Amino acid sequence: MCLVSAQQRFAQAVESSIQQYLDERERALTELSSDAGPLLRLVRDLVSGGKRVRSAFVLWGWHAVTAARPDASHTTGTEQDPEWHDAVGVATAIELFHAAALVHDDIIDQSDTRRGRPAMHRALEAMHRDGEWVGDAGAWGQHAAVLVGDLLLNWADDRMLRACRGTARGHAVHDAYRRMREEVTFGQYLDVLEEAAWIRQDPAALLDRAHTVAVYKSAKYSVEAPLTLGALLAGGEPGQLEALAGYGLPVGIAFQMRDDLLGVFGDPEVTGKPAGDDLREGKRTVLVEIARQRLTPGVRTMLDELLGDRELDERQIAILQDAIQRSEAPQRLEALIDRAVGEALESLHDGDLSRSAVLELERLADSVAKRDR
Repeated sequence: MCLVSAQQRFAQAVESSIQQYLDERERALTELSSDAGPLLRLVRDLVSGGKRVRSAFVLWGWHAVTAARPDASHTTGTEQDPEWHDAVGVATAIELFHAAALVHDDIIDQSDTRRGRPAMHRALEAMHRDGEWVGDAGAWGQHAAVLVGDLLLNWADDRMLRACRGTARGHAVHDAYRRMREEVTFGQYLDVLEEAAWIRQDPAALLDRAHTVAVYKSAKYSVEAPLTLGALLAGGEPGQLEALAGYGLPVGIAFQMRDDLLGVFGDPEVTGKPAGDDLREGKRTVLVEIARQRLTPGVRTMLDELLGDRELDERQIAILQDAIQRSEAPQRLEALIDRAVGEALESLHDGDLSRSAVLELERLADSVAKRDR
């Protein structure tokens, strides 16, 4: 089996599954009101494209177990496998959940763009302005976007229930999904808490607190949870699940650390987000806390005063970028990323997993850790 083409076919199947599901929901909502159409067009824009990282990890978590079975045939883990469509369903649910998280995250962070397009609340704000409706367009856009995020959460739950229904391991899969939802939502709370409450915390604890946010807001949900869901769907044994979790968490941490670097130093033409967006949003990331520990008191005070200022101009962003660069925090974070990937690859070989999945997971670890968007 060609690994890349297998992943591409799976991603195409997930894309088709998402669109079919949205077609179904649009028909149902249009029976209530014709206003469903414009809203669903915005939702389709949001869910179209993207890296589909989480879908890929669902696939290879599932394949790692199915193709390692003693009775595995040449069709095991492929489109011809009867369980393949269940894996597509789980991945579809994860992508809908991710879309909901993006909508809510952009509201919280007051982000204007997502993947080079207007964020959902900004697109809804434009709908209000174009329609020349009454009231404040910005406030309406935020209110409506909260509801769009809630709709997407509802749809994600519905799609996951459908994927789990009738499968022998559906209960275990759904329980893991419930835990993922809880952890990422609480992780998001810890993130906004840290932006406001860091000043009252023990300075020696700030780096550990930033690491906790990274783990629960992103790392577990981006890699470990999708892998686990796929493996549970396939009936993974404890040793297999442990090996995949030992890979998934450090790769997820590397994924988030790369995100931290891109949030400060990323190229807007590539990331689709303004330069230094994390600085304007006041993100107390592992990168920022490493820098703070290494800056002189005066520069640290300057960083603390400017971080989170929504009106930062390009010159101020450049000053903060330079301070963080001179602290050597980016180099230290790169070393932590390399170490995390090394730990992950070592864990992969501790379980009885399919060789083809191991090879692809090795490639994915390198890909997510070194990405530029």
